Amino acid sequence: MEDAAGTITMKWHQKTIEKTLEELETSLKGISSEEAERRLKEYGPNKLEEKKKRSVFMMFLDQFKDFMIIVLIAAAIISGIIGEPSDTIAIIVIVILNAAIGFIQEYRAEKAMAALKMLASPTATVLRDGNPSNIVSSNMVPGDIVLLEAGKVVPADLRLIESAQLKTEEAALTGESVPVEKNIHLLHDEMLPLGDRKNMIYKGTTVSYGRGRGVVVSTGMNTELGRIASMLQEEEEVKTPLQKRLLSFGQRLALVVLAICAIVFGIGVLRGEPPLLMLLTAISLSVAAIPEALPAVVTISLALGAKKMVRQNALLRKLPAVETLGSVTYICSDKTGTLTMNKMTVEEIWMNRKMRKGSGSQGVKESSEVKNQTLKPLNPRTLEPLFFTALALSNDSHADAEGNIIGDPTEVALYNIAKENGFDKKELEQNFPRAAELPFDSDRKCMTTFHKTGVRGQGSGVSREELITNLQSTNTVFSNPQSLIPNPQYVSFTKGAVDILLDKSKDILTSEGLKPISREEILKINNRMAADGLRVIGIAMRQWDELPQDMSHENVENGLTILGLAGMMDPPREEAKEAIALCKSAGIKPVMITGDHPITARAIAHRLGILEDDSKAIITGRELEKLSLGEFEERVEHIRVYARVAPEQKLKIVKALQDKGQYAAMTGDGVNDAPALKRADIGVAMGITGTDVSKESAHMILLDDNFATIIKAVKEGRRIYDNIRKFIKYLLTTNSGEVWTLFLAPLAGLPIPLLPIHILWINLMTDGLPALALSVEPSDSNIMKRPPRHPKESIFAHGLGIHALWVGLLMAGIVLFVQAWALKTGHAHWQTMVFTVLCLTQFGHVLAIRSERESLFKVGLFSNKTLLYSVLLSFLFQMATIYVPFLNPVFKTEPLTLSELLFTFTLSSVVFFAVEIEKFILRRQGR
Repeated sequence: MEDAAGTITMKWHQKTIEKTLEELETSLKGISSEEAERRLKEYGPNKLEEKKKRSVFMMFLDQFKDFMIIVLIAAAIISGIIGEPSDTIAIIVIVILNAAIGFIQEYRAEKAMAALKMLASPTATVLRDGNPSNIVSSNMVPGDIVLLEAGKVVPADLRLIESAQLKTEEAALTGESVPVEKNIHLLHDEMLPLGDRKNMIYKGTTVSYGRGRGVVVSTGMNTELGRIASMLQEEEEVKTPLQKRLLSFGQRLALVVLAICAIVFGIGVLRGEPPLLMLLTAISLSVAAIPEALPAVVTISLALGAKKMVRQNALLRKLPAVETLGSVTYICSDKTGTLTMNKMTVEEIWMNRKMRKGSGSQGVKESSEVKNQTLKPLNPRTLEPLFFTALALSNDSHADAEGNIIGDPTEVALYNIAKENGFDKKELEQNFPRAAELPFDSDRKCMTTFHKTGVRGQGSGVSREELITNLQSTNTVFSNPQSLIPNPQYVSFTKGAVDILLDKSKDILTSEGLKPISREEILKINNRMAADGLRVIGIAMRQWDELPQDMSHENVENGLTILGLAGMMDPPREEAKEAIALCKSAGIKPVMITGDHPITARAIAHRLGILEDDSKAIITGRELEKLSLGEFEERVEHIRVYARVAPEQKLKIVKALQDKGQYAAMTGDGVNDAPALKRADIGVAMGITGTDVSKESAHMILLDDNFATIIKAVKEGRRIYDNIRKFIKYLLTTNSGEVWTLFLAPLAGLPIPLLPIHILWINLMTDGLPALALSVEPSDSNIMKRPPRHPKESIFAHGLGIHALWVGLLMAGIVLFVQAWALKTGHAHWQTMVFTVLCLTQFGHVLAIRSERESLFKVGLFSNKTLLYSVLLSFLFQMATIYVPFLNPVFKTEPLTLSELLFTFTLSSVVFFAVEIEKFILRRQGR
C-alpha cells in the first residue's frame, strides 16, 4: 500500500485485479465501516489541501515592497518637506492606486485552488460492509470499492475491476478530445501516459457512458488531480518583462539622480550660493528627475489596452499581461478546443471504391484516391442511401428539445453527416424501427443494430419499398443472386474498427453489385486515412428474413457486406490557421502541446502550418520522459509538437523555454493546463470551454475561445510597450535637460538658472498631460512585421539612452545660450526666458518622438488628437504663468515682450527639427 507519508509509488495499471486487491488489503465486497474509519485517520480526507495563505492585510502590505514604490514614497516625503503638498498628494494617490491593483490581482489568483476543489465529487457510492452506501467523497479511503455509472464525477483515482461499455470524459485532465473507452485488462508498459492507461480512471473526470466498478488506489493530494494542485501551489509566477525592465530602470535612475543632485549641491555651495537655496534646488531636482508619473502612465496605458482588448474578446486578469504578449517568442497551445473546434466531424468518406470529402474537410490534403468533389444529391438507386441510412440508424446519439445533438462525439459526427445528406434519424426510425442491438464492446470493437425494414412508406431518406427496389435492382448483377434476400424483413447494420469488420465480412457493395473484398486495398485506404490523423470507422450490413434466435456476436456479426468507411477528426479552427501564419510573420514560434495521439497531433499541426516536414520537431511524452534536462533543453527550441504529454511535462516545457531565455505564452482550457498557465510568462485560458481552474490561473482569458484573438493581443501589447518606451524616452530626455542645465550652469560661471518652483512646474507640465497622452499613440505600420523584442533587451535599447543624452544636452545648451545671451544683453527677464525655453523645447520634443522612425508630417499632427490638445493646453498654462498677473509672484516670473517671446519660440523649435533630422538619418540607414 502506501508509506507512512501516504505516498503511493507503485504503478497500479501494471497490477492485476487480484494483486491490487491484495496490496490494498481489500476485497470485491469492499472494506468494513470500522476499517474505513481507521484508514481515514491514517491517510487523511479525500480532498485537496491548500498551503497556508497570507492574510489579506499582509497581501496588501506586500504591494509596497517594490523599489519604485519606495522611491515614490520618499519623493512624497521630500515634496511635503519643501512645501509642495500637491505633489505629495499626487504621489500618494499613485502609490495607493498601484497597490490596490496589485492586491486585487493576487486576491483573484488565490481563488484557483477553490475552483480546483469544485471538481471533486461531493458524494459517491461505495461498498461498505458488503452493501452499497452513499458517502461524502471526502470520507473515501484507499481500498474502497466504488460503483460507477454515466453522469457521475469520479471521486478518486481508481483501478477498474469491472467495466460494461464504460467511457470517461478526460479532456480536462489529459487533453483527449473524445471519451476514452475503459477496460479491466492488465497493462505492462510502466511509462504509459495517463491517456493510455485504459484500466484506470481518475479523480475529477466524468463517466460519460456505461457502468463499472473500481477500487480506490489514491485519494486527496496523492491523486493525479492532487498532483496538479500541488504543482499549482508550488509554482511561483514570474515577473513580467515590463516589471523586470521598470525595476532595473528605476533602481539605476534613482542612484544616478541622487549622485547628480549631490554634485549640484556641492558645486553650488563651493561657488558661494546660499546653502538653503542649493539644498532646495537639489531636492527639487531629485523630485523632478525621479519618474513619479511612470507607474501612473504604465497603469493607464495597460488599463486602456485592457479596455480595448475586452472589446476584442480578451479579458485581462492582470494588467501587465497585454504588454507581456508583445514580448513572447513562443506560444504553447493546447490542441483540443483551442486550435481545434472540440467537435468530431466526418472529414472523408470512402464508398463505392471512391474517396469523397465530408462536411468538415476544408483543407484536407488530397491523395490519389481523393476526388475533388462533395456529396451531391443522392440517387435512391445507388448504395449511398444504404450507407447514410446505416450511419443514422446504427447510432445512439439523439437530438434534445433544443435541437442539440447528445451522444458520443464519434456517433454525433456520423449523425450529423447523415442528416446533412438528407437522412434524419428520427424520421428514418419511423420506417425502420430498431428491433434489437448488440452494444459496442471494446473487446470486439464494434456495435450492431437490427431494424425492421419499413413500417410505413413516409418520411425522408429511404422507405422499405425503395430499399427493396434498390437491393433487387442491384441483385441482377450479383454473381450469387441468393446473397441478398428478395424481400428482407430485417436489416442489421454493423459499425466498428476496419480490421475487425474485414474479418467479419464476405463482400463489398459497389454500384456494380457485390464484389469480393480486396483486404489489401481496404487496409491501404484505412491506413492512409489514419495517417492523416483521422479516426476511421467501417460500416457494414446484413439482411435477415427474421430476427435470429441466437443473438450472440459470433452468429450475428459474420457474413457481412461492407458499405464503406468514414474518417473523422476534431478539425482545426479555420481562423487558427491564419492566426498561426500571423504568429510566424511576427517572429513568434507556435507550439502545440496535447494529450492526443502523435498521428492526430501531427496531422492537425501540418494543416495549421505549425509543423513543417521536420520529423525531429515532434516528440511524445514518453520520449520526453527519457530525455535528461540538458538533452531536452538542447532540443526544446526546435520542437513544435508535443503529443501524449502529462501535466507536469507541460510545465517542464514552459520552464525549459524560459531557461533558454525565451518568453513563453501558454494557452489552454483544462485542469491539466493550470500549473503551466501560472508558470508561463503569460497564461491564456479559454473563456467558453475553459475550466474555472484554468481561468483563475491565467493572466488573460479569451472570451470567444479564438486563437486568433491572441494575435490582436500581441499587436496591442507591442503598441503599449512602444508607447511606454516613448514616454520613458520623453521623460529621460526632459529630465536630463533639466539636470544638465543645473549641472553645467555653475561650471560655465552662470548663476543657478532655475528656481525650485520652476523645476517642479516643468516637471508637472511634462510628466502631466503630454506624457499621459503618449499612452494612446496609435501603433506603427510595421508593428507585426518585426520580430519580438529580445527577452533580455534593455529598456534603453535601440538608441534610447543615447537619444536622451544628446537631446538633453542640446536642450541644456539652448537654455544656457539663452541665459548667457540675456545676461550679456541686459535683459532683466532672463530667468523667465530660460524657464519658458526649457518648457517649450519639451513640447516640441514630445511631438517629434511620436514615431521612432517616421516623420511627424507623415504620421499626421491629428492622428493623436489627445496629445495635440494636451500640448496646446499645457502651452496655455505656461503662458498663464508669464502673463496672468497674480501668478507672477507665485512662479517668480515677469511678462516677456513680443520680441523676447518670439526669440524663445524660435530657439525652442530647434529640438523638434533636430529630432526630425535624427529620424531622417535612421530612415536612410534603414534603406
